[in-house]
Amino acid sequence: MKGNEQARWGGHLDNILALDQGTSSSRAFVFNRQGQVLGQGQQAFDLILPASGWVEQDPEALWETILASARSALSSPVCPPESICGVGITNQRETTLLWDRRSGRCIHNAIVWQDRRTADVCAELKDRGLEPFVKERTGLVLDPYFSATKLAWLLDRDPQLRRRAERGEVCAGTVDTWLIYRLSRGRSFVTDATNASRTLLYDIHLGDWSPDLLALFGIPRALLPDVVDSSGDFGEVHPDWFGKAMPIRGVAGDQQAALIGQGCFVPGMVKSTYGTGCFVMANAGLQAPVSNHKLLTTVAWRLGGSTTYALEGSIFVAGQAVKWLRDSMGLITQPADTEKYCRQTEGDTGGVYLVPAFVGLGAPHWQPDTRAILSGMTLSTGVAEVVTATVASVVFQTHDLLQAMAADGTPVAALRVDGGMVVNDWLCQHLADILGIPVERPALAETTVLGAAMLAGVGSGLYPDLKAAADMWRCERRFHPAMDSATKESHLAGWARAMRQALCI
Repeated sequence: MKGNEQARWGGHLDNILALDQGTSSSRAFVFNRQGQVLGQGQQAFDLILPASGWVEQDPEALWETILASARSALSSPVCPPESICGVGITNQRETTLLWDRRSGRCIHNAIVWQDRRTADVCAELKDRGLEPFVKERTGLVLDPYFSATKLAWLLDRDPQLRRRAERGEVCAGTVDTWLIYRLSRGRSFVTDATNASRTLLYDIHLGDWSPDLLALFGIPRALLPDVVDSSGDFGEVHPDWFGKAMPIRGVAGDQQAALIGQGCFVPGMVKSTYGTGCFVMANAGLQAPVSNHKLLTTVAWRLGGSTTYALEGSIFVAGQAVKWLRDSMGLITQPADTEKYCRQTEGDTGGVYLVPAFVGLGAPHWQPDTRAILSGMTLSTGVAEVVTATVASVVFQTHDLLQAMAADGTPVAALRVDGGMVVNDWLCQHLADILGIPVERPALAETTVLGAAMLAGVGSGLYPDLKAAADMWRCERRFHPAMDSATKESHLAGWARAMRQALCI
């Protein structure tokens, strides 16, 4: 920490509090400067499913679980609030909130990134030929996944609310912005460039909100936060929450934070995160790449006003399919059971494939109306085959994304993986086998919080730059391809048939 900052915040401070507000839980970790975990906390919450294809969250549940998780992490005697030099925040992206500027209370439930209620709006904009215009500025496709149509839907439901938004009485943002607003008691209304780049409202080339896109979606500029670098001054946590004021010094959307946490600082390095969904992201360097295979161009991070870009493929359902096996189907009692069944079948599902399009398909298909199918079942199909097909579906979708990346000129030589699912050794080995490349699993699987910590460490002066912070990453195990080519091609041919069935082609 810089000298004047050190004096201001008091004493020798060399720990970082990293907050991770995800789709199904909130987590908090305290790291020391070597990347060791000193304290942690986690609180789960439920999604709200008011209609088919609609996915919401209670904003107060997000807030209360992040507070409880942080307080748990800070309760360890080795990392009290007095030891924190900076706070980093990472969050589920695209999820959209609207709140009263004065009270900080949300006007509606958070509309989650998985929500498909604005699919018709996106289809109408595509029919008008507007997708190339939007993609050129944002790097994104027209899909209800992103924030703009969600926000427009909220405003269009209530003319009085829209008038309040135009007068600046209402705030809107992604989860990072809302958390900062609440943590600072309304003193900071900001977002970082990574989260802004997921809204369909941010020009990734100019580095600011686009007046043309705001006009297209009918979003008042007064509604939106200022966009700043991913590492820097985001204000401070009010002392009411943890007993001491703390500077917020790093923010990034969860997938960009995972790219950072995986130490992917060289163009061409790739990570894949297996959480609720699955997100493959490649460092593309300082020039924004153009995808011809329906991948996304996005901001990887912005530091010192300079933007590093990424190429990304998004899978909407990964770990959530495992949750479906447990909660809806009752086939497993805990996620760890999946590895037992996968080893029981040795990957042979007897021709059974799951296409987990429960909320549509993301990249490289972008079909919001497609729904999940379980194909190839016979009377001999049992629990083990269905469970294995569910886990394997994540592998096959990753294969499709890496094929698209290679076609776009970004061949992948190795894949760094993270997220809750990768504790499953069978999954990691199957990834290496089907992808035909080494798969590297880090010592800390939850690299989203590690990336947030790295950004906060740079922002607070604990590290001179991100490359110095990369020493916090360590490889725990490397998986190498071991499957023969005939078996691999048979698996992929079966997956291709299942996808054709799901897409009705």
